[in-house]
Amino acid sequence: MIEATNISKQFKVHQALQDVSFTVKQGSVTGLIGPNGSGKTTLIRIMNGVLGASSGQVTINGLDTAREAEKVLAICGTLTEQSGLYENMSGRDNLTFFADVFGLKHAQKRIDELVTLFELQDYQHRKVGTYSTGMKKRLGLARVLLHRPSILFLDEPTNGLDPDGIQMVLRIIRQLNQEEKMTILVSSHVLSQLSAVCDRYIFLEKGRIVEEGTEQEIVSRYLSTPKLEVEADMPDGWHTATDYTPEIISAHQAMFQLTSREDIPLLLRQLTEHGQVYQARITGSDLESIYFAIREAHHHE
Repeated sequence: MIEATNISKQFKVHQALQDVSFTVKQGSVTGLIGPNGSGKTTLIRIMNGVLGASSGQVTINGLDTAREAEKVLAICGTLTEQSGLYENMSGRDNLTFFADVFGLKHAQKRIDELVTLFELQDYQHRKVGTYSTGMKKRLGLARVLLHRPSILFLDEPTNGLDPDGIQMVLRIIRQLNQEEKMTILVSSHVLSQLSAVCDRYIFLEKGRIVEEGTEQEIVSRYLSTPKLEVEADMPDGWHTATDYTPEIISAHQAMFQLTSREDIPLLLRQLTEHGQVYQARITGSDLESIYFAIREAHHHE
């Protein structure tokens, strides 16, 4: 479990983090969301013990990251945008080098597992300097998993990856969490990717937490008056099918601005009594829409 209490970080005149507190439960996948400069990377560096906070405390599985940094690093894996790989060495030699640093037993067996997991078999003996950005990212993720960490910090893990590489990384994040019960904190500006893997979200704005919770909890707070898009066949027309006022898009599609989420089942019940409903979805309820709603709500703070 990760517990951050009143974390602040000052870089000369710049306040990077201000009174940040949260808890990440063991075995969860938490998304860290915020614009560039909001403090995401600084927060990750403090949590993994690489950077000290100006004030406050972070504990990981009961270990104080400021006073017990070596023990924290032993149970954590961190992938940043700088992969930390040696470009004049092969991919496999990089993994062997870092396995020696960690003092791993049976290192070559573990390296074989990771090379297979990240589909690097055909590239493992090539120099890293010849790798694409996506291949470096995959090798970097293999590196941070060498010592089987129980906690994983991922800073923009899909940057530079093609669609296949993105799906591979997301699949591995889910696999590590589900099969190995790994606790994962992942930051990304591609919010649709976070939605595919995360249980909870923390929203940072100007170094402060402005919102946190599950996607459902956050949606309910920011979409109290949902807009429902419905695709249906209404033989007698939209207006005769329901008491709610439709914004008609076409003969088979309409939009309804509702006053609460409780209106949704009532509307759908009325529509199904007068025709065939094929599809209904709440518009603006995706993570990206909620992100902008949160930023707008806290814009003047």
